[in-house]
Amino acid sequence: MKPVKTVRILGAGAMGAAYAAMFTDAPGFSVAFIARGERYMRLKNQTLSVNGKLYPVAVVHPDQNPEPADLMLVALKHHHLAAAVKDIAALAGPQTAILSVMNGLESETIIGRECGLDKLVNAVAVGIDAQNQNGRFAYANPGKIIFGPIGTGDGGPDLGCIREAFNRAGIDNEVSPDIQRAMWWKFMINVGINQASAVLRAPYGVFQSSPDARALMHALMREVITLAAKAGIDLTENDLAKWDAVLARVSPKGKTSMLQDVEASRKTEVEIFAGSVVAMGRAEGVPTPANALVQHIIKAIESRYGT
Repeated sequence: MKPVKTVRILGAGAMGAAYAAMFTDAPGFSVAFIARGERYMRLKNQTLSVNGKLYPVAVVHPDQNPEPADLMLVALKHHHLAAAVKDIAALAGPQTAILSVMNGLESETIIGRECGLDKLVNAVAVGIDAQNQNGRFAYANPGKIIFGPIGTGDGGPDLGCIREAFNRAGIDNEVSPDIQRAMWWKFMINVGINQASAVLRAPYGVFQSSPDARALMHALMREVITLAAKAGIDLTENDLAKWDAVLARVSPKGKTSMLQDVEASRKTEVEIFAGSVVAMGRAEGVPTPANALVQHIIKAIESRYGT
C-alpha cells in the first residue's frame, strides 16, 4: 500500500464532517465526500462548518469514474449502508484501505461481501463527541480510532501506512493486538450510553453526575458482557470502568448520536444495538431484559415522531 494521499469519506454527518476537517487541516491529503443524487447536489454547493471554521466541500460522484481512494472511511448509519456498498466498491482500487467507523458489529461483513475483505481493516472510533448543531458541526474531544487486521495472516492493507496517515492528521490512534475484543468493547459502550441517553434525553454530563443514569447504562452493558463470553470475547467489569474513565473526559454538553437522532426525529440504530442483543440472547438462551425493555421504549419514541 502506498502512502495515503486521497481520503474519501462516506457519510457527511457529525463524525464524517469531523474527520474530513481533521484530514483537510493536515498536509498532503486530498479529501472528499462520496455522494450521489440529492445529497451530491447539496454537498457540492455547501460550505462545511466544523468547530467554527469553514471548509470548502469536495464531493465525488461514484458514477463519474472517480480516482480510487487510498483510504476510505465509512461513517454511515447502519440503515444507509446496504444502499451505499456499491458506491464504496466504485472507489475501491487494488490498494484501497477501507475502515468502517460505523456502530455495531456487522458493517465489515456487509462491505466485505461487495468489496472483498482483503481491502478492509477492522476499526472502532471511541470517545469522539461530534455533534450536528443546526447544520454546523462541532466536537470537543476527537477521540481515538482503534484498528487492526480483519484476519490473522499477512494479507490486507498496510497498517503502518494507515497509522502514518492518522498521525499526520492528528487523529489519536492505536493498533490493537485484539481488535475483535475492541470491537465488542465499543459495541458494549454503544448499547449502554447511546440507548440510555436516548431514553433519558440526556447528554454526557448526566451520566457523569447521576448514579441512576450510570446504573441504567451499566445494566444494558452487562448484558453485552454476558453475551461476549458466549462468543469467546473476554469482556469484564473492568471494561465498564475503562469506559467510565473515557466518559469522564468528554464534554458534559456532548450528545450521543442516538440522542441527536431522537431530538431530530430521525430513525435510530436501535435494531443493531438492543435488537442485536435481544436476538443474540434468544439464540444463546441468555436473558436480556434491560435491552428488551429499552428496545420497546425507543421504538415507541420513534413511532411518535411527528405527533
